[in-house]
Amino acid sequence: MNPADSGFGLGQIGQIGITVTDLDRSIAFYRDTLGMKFLFRVPNLAFFDCAGIRLMLGLPEANGEFFRPILYFRVDDIQKAADELSRRGITFETKPTMIARLEKHNLWLAGFRDPDRNIIELMSEVPRG
Repeated sequence: MNPADSGFGLGQIGQIGITVTDLDRSIAFYRDTLGMKFLFRVPNLAFFDCAGIRLMLGLPEANGEFFRPILYFRVDDIQKAADELSRRGITFETKPTMIARLEKHNLWLAGFRDPDRNIIELMSEVPRG
């Protein structure tokens, strides 16, 4: 059976992450110069809304290396999506994990790499009840 026949497939990008060298300067550029909607900042990261897709700006890794752009795909049920992709041969570097308790939802991520070692993350925003 063709894996695509299961009806599951990644679709909506929820977030794109890029590396910047000066977070304050980049926040000012994206917010003030480009007029993008600033969402929030945490240490070493800032987030903007791009018509429903988040842009994440992050400082380089502790060793000074820049990370590659990261694609974050929205999924409703992160465990179900990870299980399906695992059946299709994907090896996850990070299993589904809740990484943040935000005001209205908990943010879950699970990550793997494409054949060129680019990072792809599944993301699920689970409403807090």
